[in-house]
Amino acid sequence: MSSLRPNSTCDTTPLQRFESQSSNGEEPSSPTSIIAAAVVAAATSTITTTRANATNANATGANHMHHNNNNNNVKVDLQLPPFENNGGLRIGAVVMANKPRVRGTAHIFRRILLDLAMLSCVGLPMLGFSLWGEPYKRGFFCSDVSLKHPYKDSTIRSWMLYLVCAGLPISTIVLVEFYRAQDRKPPRYAHYQQGSQGSGYYLCHLELPIWLIECYRKVGIFVFGLGVEQLTTEIAKYVIGRLRPHFFALCQPMLHDNSNCSDPINAQRYIEDFSCTGPDASAKLVKEVRLSFPSGHSSFTCYAMLYLVIYLQRRMHWKRIKMLRHMLQTLLLMFAWYTALTRVSDYKHHWSDVLAGAGIGMAYAIVVTCTLW
Repeated sequence: MSSLRPNSTCDTTPLQRFESQSSNGEEPSSPTSIIAAAVVAAATSTITTTRANATNANATGANHMHHNNNNNNVKVDLQLPPFENNGGLRIGAVVMANKPRVRGTAHIFRRILLDLAMLSCVGLPMLGFSLWGEPYKRGFFCSDVSLKHPYKDSTIRSWMLYLVCAGLPISTIVLVEFYRAQDRKPPRYAHYQQGSQGSGYYLCHLELPIWLIECYRKVGIFVFGLGVEQLTTEIAKYVIGRLRPHFFALCQPMLHDNSNCSDPINAQRYIEDFSCTGPDASAKLVKEVRLSFPSGHSSFTCYAMLYLVIYLQRRMHWKRIKMLRHMLQTLLLMFAWYTALTRVSDYKHHWSDVLAGAGIGMAYAIVVTCTLW
């Protein structure tokens, strides 16, 4: 019968078919052949080892011949190789890795919208405090000399603080991440897919570079931590309502009975019901004069500068410019220290206000930089 031809492929085993292809110089036709090759190699090694053991046993005596002949019956287990946890197929020492994950435009915009929503949860309360918040109306003693300092302009103006503590960290992060991407000596980003040079993020079919993704992440962490730190400071300011050291010079309080602190009757009184009559006592300044504790300048600058110091320590790894990194870190810390000192010398805050503000800023900087690598 024609169906019982000896050369029919149906009458041969997978192992015989693979040996036939190998002897004819043909390439394996499917991934199954690769698996069969691995199984053949394992079976051949096992058979060789067993035969060697049998030969050694025959040399020692004929008593073990029967036992060794039984060992020559080797069974080959034709099973598929196991799968790894990461989805890669292991064949011997070779792992076939999966394709890297691709994130498109929709994923990028969803991520940006989610981050903006989280930032708004921090920014909107701060805006509400600034526009409609009223600090706690704390009273005073006319004999309190800590409130009788002169009024002075700030040495570190607000625009200077925003430029240094916001613009400098962001620009530094962009420069460091860009040059890290250009330098091939440091190890590649471990959290990206191994063997892939790209980031896996595509915006309108254009793949974004890795350094840009890293900039977004590092700047996002910095901005979110800054917002939480400022919100913590604002809550304390409005709840405590501590008067600034230049309170008397700016406010010149007048009691509702038309008396003031120069009258002997008010020397030992704790005064809560008063109005400011100073020539420069605008509504904004009267509100600001109650927001002494803690120092916003100190918390802002200590957070930004310490964050940048830790960032440079963990991301700036060029051996030839180690001293430059240490010099930059020293300058950043000195700026934070100088800003905190000027808040006391300018009579804007009490020393305890500055200490509390610096502690808040440093605590948040340490917390948010725990995730940096």
